[in-house]
Amino acid sequence: MIAKHKGEIPFLILLLPFILGISLAINFSTLSNINLLTVLFFALSLIFILLNLTYTKIGLYRSRWIGGILITCILFLSGFISVIRNNELNNNHHFSKASAQYLVVKINNEPILKNGWIRFIATVEETVNNGKSTPSSGTLLLALKDQESDLTYGDELLIPAKYAAVNPPFNPAEFNYKRYLANQNIYYQSFLFPKQYELLAFGKGNAIVSYALKLRKNLIGKLKRNMRDTNAIAVASTLILGYKTDLSNDVLQAYSKTGTVHVLSVSGAHVAVIYLLLAFALGFLNRFKYGKLLKAIIIIAIIWYYALLTGFSPAVCRAAVMISMVVVGKTYSRYINTLNILAISAFGLLLYNPLYIVDVGFQLSYLAVFGLIVFQPVVYNWLTFKNKLADKLWAACSVSVAAQVITFPLSAFYFHQFPVYFLLSNLFIVLPTMVIMYSGILYLLLPQIPYASKALAFVLENSILLMNKFLTRVEHLPFASITKIWVTTAEYLLLYAIIISLFYFLYDKKKWVLKILMVCTLLFSISVSLKRIRNTAGNNIAWLSINKHKAIVFRNGNAAIVLTDLRDTDKTYQYAIQPYLDSCQVNNTRTLTFYQNIKMAWLAKNGGAVQFLNTKLFLINAHPADDSQAAKLKFDYLYLTGNPHAGLTAISNIFDYKLIIADGTNSDNYINKLKIDAKNKNVSYKILKRNISMVTVSN
Repeated sequence: MIAKHKGEIPFLILLLPFILGISLAINFSTLSNINLLTVLFFALSLIFILLNLTYTKIGLYRSRWIGGILITCILFLSGFISVIRNNELNNNHHFSKASAQYLVVKINNEPILKNGWIRFIATVEETVNNGKSTPSSGTLLLALKDQESDLTYGDELLIPAKYAAVNPPFNPAEFNYKRYLANQNIYYQSFLFPKQYELLAFGKGNAIVSYALKLRKNLIGKLKRNMRDTNAIAVASTLILGYKTDLSNDVLQAYSKTGTVHVLSVSGAHVAVIYLLLAFALGFLNRFKYGKLLKAIIIIAIIWYYALLTGFSPAVCRAAVMISMVVVGKTYSRYINTLNILAISAFGLLLYNPLYIVDVGFQLSYLAVFGLIVFQPVVYNWLTFKNKLADKLWAACSVSVAAQVITFPLSAFYFHQFPVYFLLSNLFIVLPTMVIMYSGILYLLLPQIPYASKALAFVLENSILLMNKFLTRVEHLPFASITKIWVTTAEYLLLYAIIISLFYFLYDKKKWVLKILMVCTLLFSISVSLKRIRNTAGNNIAWLSINKHKAIVFRNGNAAIVLTDLRDTDKTYQYAIQPYLDSCQVNNTRTLTFYQNIKMAWLAKNGGAVQFLNTKLFLINAHPADDSQAAKLKFDYLYLTGNPHAGLTAISNIFDYKLIIADGTNSDNYINKLKIDAKNKNVSYKILKRNISMVTVSN
């Protein structure tokens, strides 16, 4: 299924220990001694070289497994060491390790204006302290509240050395932005306002990258010249050039829920389309003496130029490496195993940046191609058709099925959904995507020609609108997607074990593979069942941490009441509250404001008093507390919101409580005063503002 002999795929075999080393280092690098690992790496490498030099003398051919173990350990250590060395925080010259008043930074990507903020990544080149400059290193995420700024890639800025570590996720199941940036070697961020920075120099970046970004900007402007629909322009910019900034959430959701979001990620399919076009257009060169060589050089050069335009995304680089090797192989009539080519491209990219391994696009891209190479032939052999049209249709279906099956566990792990109509959607978009790519590339390559340019733009725009309209219809079909799929790391690894075992058994019919399949399926079923039982029986209160907002979730099994000042359609609600509900598999949710009352079997709210099962809490808002009570009111929790006028002394005179909680709507001054009073009075408290939320269990 993979190869007739492991000798055909040496790079695939060698890649596995290298990836294992990278994966373990990402999770356990802080526990490692880099000097010890480096010494061990060089020692094993020296032993390996000496054994190869004395291979015949000592009769090592009788124990070839020794060489295998050594090279496996060497590759494992090289992967482990590469991650530690790649981590910017391990650099002694990192800007966070020096005291500074100012930082000299250089913009190293294209600044993007979104929601009134210009955001970009900058490389720190110098720290400035008392007028003295010191060379430095590190990457900083910058956001400028300056919509009129015309900053571009390569500009150098002088900024204040006021930065903060990226916040972790404050709420359960919330997107881990801190980890996402850490996987790009970014650990700090800074927010600046106009006149807080000074432009020192223009265009100090890489000349090739600068040229590519300017050219891409001009090409996007050319798309806007003859196209009117903003969504069509955004899709064309994304699909052809990899520019995603203008893509709306509605369009992105339509592609995501129909299983066609891969179309919006410039990847191997797009490079393949360009390769086929070039191979056809340059076919006449095969008739000349050095025509094949010239054809190969032109194709490889154009493909890498296209990769440059898309910002050298991992998926495009992988495809460019693969197609370059295929072109070279065809030019010299050599056979190269496709899996070996795939492994070589992955090896090269991971040597350049080992953190690519945690990039979702990188993972999905390589898995999809692996599925097409290994699983598609198995799926295709499930059915046979004598009719050529039916056979071609089934071949297209087998491609979609193989790619979807191999990427499903990863998609479920990251995106928590499964597109039910993926087969229909993927079959439909094949032709429009080809038309969009070819008409778009032709339109961008040709100069502005009267009538011809408008005709190409018309074809491009309407092809996109047709595709968007169809996918939107599919998105709104009944049961278009299965959502709220939350799998643990162990479960998604078990899913891969199940898929690989199943396909291997279908291919080779080995009984031991069937046993592995059954064991993995049993373990997966047990894990899912236990999780469902735990969620169904769970009763808890989630005190969520949302900046400038308030939210409390009362969960009783798979039902929940959400008290919040947000609507369930707000972005903040979808980002901070909905993931927690989905992760608990809540399917019955009711959202109330803090001023609404409710009476249910398991929850009752009357004014500020709330009874959830056996737990009592009181909501104290901005209005003064009533201190006319003869006896203290007993509550488990007091929830302070909106800067209550009553101080802790007045509150303690009225209420008898175990814990006091302050949310994100309270001012910093109020919270600081509350902390001081609470410590002086020996009162237990929890501050939610800019802190991790709290989940308490109720009976």
